[in-house]
Amino acid sequence: MDIAESLGQLALFADLTPSQLEAIAHTHEEDVFAAGERVLRRGLSGGNFYVILEGEASVEVGGEDRHQLTRGDFFGEISALTGEPPAADVVASTTLRCLVIPAAQLERLLLERPQLMLRMLRMEARRLQGTLNWRP
Repeated sequence: MDIAESLGQLALFADLTPSQLEAIAHTHEEDVFAAGERVLRRGLSGGNFYVILEGEASVEVGGEDRHQLTRGDFFGEISALTGEPPAADVVASTTLRCLVIPAAQLERLLLERPQLMLRMLRMEARRLQGTLNWRP
């Protein structure tokens, strides 16, 4: 399955047309990480936005597993949008295949496709709500 087809099956990209999906697939790179490989390191510059096409990853804070990410989930968006270093480590739990969008291109992508920005904002709001429920 090519990247555009994979993207079309993910909730984040559900509102985009096939030609918009093709444009994203052809403009951005795909990267593969081995199980156990650290994709983002807390406190160090992130800079990329990652969308999981296949596999699973673990969000870790202080060596503690806080959340599992799977196909269709994304990460790195806060660092990519704010320029701040990541607040958590993200480690591949299995072989992890991701679409990688550099920070410099993420803002333009979201502004050009408001439906993508709105869907991402909704997903982010749900994630924040879930994170707040983790706290005692």
